Amino acid sequence: MILKRVEALCKKKGVSISRLEKDCNIGNATVKKWDESAPRVDTLKKVADYFGVSIEYFLE
Repeated sequence: MILKRVEALCKKKGVSISRLEKDCNIGNATVKKWDESAPRVDTLKKVADYFGVSIEYFLE
């Protein structure tokens, strides 16, 4: 679910997941792994801040 929300926000903002990872200083292919495992809170916070949403947005 988290990955789907991130993908939707990327599409809305017109950025790729790899661009998001670079801009947030997240390891390559980290976000794609969120489909199978939960992200670290600090990493999710970086993504939330990047898109201007709360962490809770990804968890709803």
